[in-house]
Amino acid sequence: MGSSFKRFCMQFCCCCCCAEDEGDEEEKQPLVTPDPLDYFTREVQKRRDEETNLWSEPGDPSHSERADDRTLYTLLQARNKTRIGSTGYRRLSVDIEAMRDTRREVRDKWQTILENLGFMAEADSLLTVSAGASADRMRNAPAARAMLHALHTETSIFCTKEPPPERYLFILDRLLYLDIAEDFLAKARRFYPPQDDSDEEPTGLAINLPLLLARVEAMNGRGEDDDDEEDESEKDD
Repeated sequence: MGSSFKRFCMQFCCCCCCAEDEGDEEEKQPLVTPDPLDYFTREVQKRRDEETNLWSEPGDPSHSERADDRTLYTLLQARNKTRIGSTGYRRLSVDIEAMRDTRREVRDKWQTILENLGFMAEADSLLTVSAGASADRMRNAPAARAMLHALHTETSIFCTKEPPPERYLFILDRLLYLDIAEDFLAKARRFYPPQDDSDEEPTGLAINLPLLLARVEAMNGRGEDDDDEEDESEKDD
């Protein structure tokens, strides 16, 4: 009797202790969810970064599938680790803006054609491609890819001989849905006819990418101490 009662008490006490522990864990859970404003702020910043960098592969979160995206991402990461105001920081900023300018130049050409077709108010929306873009959601991927190839080979709407950015594949899919893709291609052939190799400016990404990568690697090997020395020498001069 005594031993049975003792076992019952032990089990009852353990259950009580477990219940109390579970209650404590529930009390430790936050009653207020994270601030939704922080979430929306991060989303706005994310969208702003996407539109600023105009990633060639918008659906690649690592930005490593294409050489140009990988180079731009490497430059951005290197600048984040460099002291603001240093010589290295300024050099990286110049290289980053050069790549962004090249991408904006292509986007501006597309916008010019869309506005000429009468889509002044809709051009920005048609040219916006988010990171959630997926080929699975495209309505006519084969036709869009064929038209992207035609734009790349039959016009100078892109600033390089490298494969055209995949982001414009999604845009062409929208134009096909709106039944204005053929008109867009005709305008592109007229506004931006193909150029001979001798007419092309030697500022394309095919020339800049190896140079930029080599510069970043050299800066990473030197570190910030060398930047400080260069800053001091500039002040002395």
